[in-house]
Amino acid sequence: MTFRRWFVVALAASTSTLGALVQKQGLQLPPDASTHRDAVEALFNTSYQAYKDYAWGHDDLLPVTKSFTDGRNGWGASIADAMSTMYIMGLTDWFEEAVNHTAATDFSKTNDTVKQAHCTANSENIFIYAAYELSGEKYPVLIQKAQELADHMAYAWVGNNPVPYNDIDFSKNSAVQGSTGIAAAGTLTLEWNLLSKYTNNDTYRQLGEKPVLHIIGLPNPPLPGLPGQGLDPSTGKSTDTYVTWGGGSDSYFEYLIKYPRLTNTDDNTYTDAWLAAVDSSVRELLRYSTVDDHLYLADYDGTDIRHVGSHLACFYGGNWILGGKMANNETIVNYGLQLTDACWNTYASTATGIGPESFAYISSDGNYTGGSAPDASAMSFYNEHGFYITGADYILRPEVLESNFYAWRATGDTKYLDNAASAIKSFQDYLPTTVAFAGINDVNSVDSTKVNDMESFWFAEVLKYLYLTFDDPSHISLDDYVFNTECHPFKAPTAKDMYGST
Repeated sequence: MTFRRWFVVALAASTSTLGALVQKQGLQLPPDASTHRDAVEALFNTSYQAYKDYAWGHDDLLPVTKSFTDGRNGWGASIADAMSTMYIMGLTDWFEEAVNHTAATDFSKTNDTVKQAHCTANSENIFIYAAYELSGEKYPVLIQKAQELADHMAYAWVGNNPVPYNDIDFSKNSAVQGSTGIAAAGTLTLEWNLLSKYTNNDTYRQLGEKPVLHIIGLPNPPLPGLPGQGLDPSTGKSTDTYVTWGGGSDSYFEYLIKYPRLTNTDDNTYTDAWLAAVDSSVRELLRYSTVDDHLYLADYDGTDIRHVGSHLACFYGGNWILGGKMANNETIVNYGLQLTDACWNTYASTATGIGPESFAYISSDGNYTGGSAPDASAMSFYNEHGFYITGADYILRPEVLESNFYAWRATGDTKYLDNAASAIKSFQDYLPTTVAFAGINDVNSVDSTKVNDMESFWFAEVLKYLYLTFDDPSHISLDDYVFNTECHPFKAPTAKDMYGST
């Protein structure tokens, strides 16, 4: 029996009848929602004004020292990432100022080599389409600048290699030889499909799809449907057998299901690959903690299961909710909700109410993490909370709040509003610094020192997900938009009845 037939037969009893709609129908906010929404907007206003005062045109504000950093080529990463949030919040003056900055930016001038993904080249490239669409296609210069960036980035593909190199030397328009990862190679399908649409040049779509289809077709993955992280662009072959839904792999899996929703493509390859990854993860990676039965996806290093978790990986709850709804599979949705609740537990369990960068679990098959075994203090924390902290810092990451947002919009359960309100209060209490807000080095200490960097995704993701959690659910509905990996919403067509092979 094929995977898809097995999956449909095994889970047929749990499928829904609402088609591929994601949001709960008739979803209503409680009367106090606007108070929390306004509090998020205030966080944004304070943060962005400080950025304008001390770091304008640079990548990140250093809020403790009232300075700046240009770790991503000095193009103004925070401006790029803030634009769609500004527009959604109705901050039109700042939005137009940001458009003008983007229009005047020379993307051929860089501070150093530009990475293919999760850096300014890609960040600048991926925010532009949302800003262009949200503003009613009023600013064609945004598409011009996106194409300018994409034309540089296209040099990452060398010869007939389906996999791009990770780094590009913009000054020479040449790829920098080295390995790449499935997240870097697999996270341009949404954006470059839109670029092809708006430029009438199908080359971008083809380039974006090429590495994803190659990764899907790789022979003998470490686990069925789950490729290893590393790739050699010169050969197209995998370079390791490490399997994770966390950093380095995350957005490859994320885009497998989001791409068919954005495009309504009749090619089921992407959805089927995502379903295969989910099925294999259920079989091989899904674990429950021995304390409180928290559900998590373990990693696999090619030999052993590693009982680890991370803030980055916590996007998977929302991703499974979305994909489960698209596939009419309530079992996947329910797994996604459980994964979301377990990730929220990492917030609810700390002294600050903010979740840590990395953590670990103990399951019925052990506690191997690839590192040191938990000491007495870690075991004490585990016995109380069902996980223990392995990396205590918080650097303004969004993923737990992202999945919480999907859970709210899909279920209407107000516990997810309570979660978001709690996070806002914790941010107000523990993240303020000299100016604006900063990460902290120890989420389990109310007196933690600060991380002197206000990451651009604070604007793009954390504050947008929180704002939309308390905004009118019909505004940027999950049935009208697809969010890319940095929470920039792209307009989607009316959903099909179901995605994937029948």
